[in-house]
Amino acid sequence: MQMKGAVIHEKGQEFKIEDLELSEPKENEVLVKVVAAGVCHTDAVARDQMIPVPLPAVLGHEGAGIIEKVGSGVETVEPGDHVVLSFSSCGHCENCLTGHPASCIYLNDFNFGGRMQDGTHRIHQGDQEMSTFFGQSSFGTYAVSNERNVVKVDKDVDLHLLGPLGCGIQTGAGTVINKLQPAFGSTLAIFGCGAVGLSAIMAAKIIGCAKIIAIDLHDSRLELAKELGATHVINGSAVDTVEEIRKITDGGINYAVETTGVSSVVVQSIQSLRSLGTVAVVGATGEVTLNVQEDLLNEGRSIIAVVEGDSIPQLFIPQLIEYYKKGLFPFDKLVKFYDLEEINQAFADSGDGITIKPILKM
Repeated sequence: MQMKGAVIHEKGQEFKIEDLELSEPKENEVLVKVVAAGVCHTDAVARDQMIPVPLPAVLGHEGAGIIEKVGSGVETVEPGDHVVLSFSSCGHCENCLTGHPASCIYLNDFNFGGRMQDGTHRIHQGDQEMSTFFGQSSFGTYAVSNERNVVKVDKDVDLHLLGPLGCGIQTGAGTVINKLQPAFGSTLAIFGCGAVGLSAIMAAKIIGCAKIIAIDLHDSRLELAKELGATHVINGSAVDTVEEIRKITDGGINYAVETTGVSSVVVQSIQSLRSLGTVAVVGATGEVTLNVQEDLLNEGRSIIAVVEGDSIPQLFIPQLIEYYKKGLFPFDKLVKFYDLEEINQAFADSGDGITIKPILKM
């Protein structure tokens, strides 16, 4: 069938909206009419080849849409269902079977390798095969996806809002709720107040953290952080972040979520911990220089890496939607809409200090 998609042909170039051909879904796959897709930092990283996804490619991995067709082996959804598209996993490795599909041993192959799980392509342009991203490629008017990527959602919530739950919002909230699981009344700091960090703040409020400290360089983001649940905010360009956190918490925080991927900020997040504290690193991060004895061992501190909030999307995304419906998780306040043709502007705006989660309407 014919579709339109945002294509990257070369490293770092702008997206081009082009006509493409999409093959039929196979036995364990579904065809989704995409209504909207979130713009995520991971797409920018792939565009710039920090993650070497084979090119040309159609990116996008935070889709929301309506099932139009299902393969003969699909059992969990049917045509007409509203769905969110999330990451791809195998379902049968040790990590998937123990409830950690975001750590699937095939995660890199299935999400960044450019092919579907059977090793073939679904998107073409003439004789040219196009790489698929996260087993879905939601920067298009249609997507073919494995059944395991798909999360059925209620039809009484605006479907246009829901795509970012598939990655960024799930990552922030899941890191707090699923992985860190902070005790009621504990203290937590979030380094970086983009969509991931703000989602972590809302989750910390739901859990009942006594002090929720938001750190960023942009006052606009810090203002929204306070609105969403932060009890304290710190502009890292104005004060010594570590010292300020120690003053607020009388010695250091129990937990931290590091979303920026900036090596120096990772070190700050560790040094802000009190004894036996834990920092969860979720941002794509390069080399970090630590004094292991002073920064970790002397205080019994821990660093953990968290992918996709350690979530089972089919369970966690509906949970977040229920929180939203009850007014406890107002992620709609992060959203700004763009048309698909404005995709390059959406990427530009998402990095200018304004707190938005760009969503492309198809």
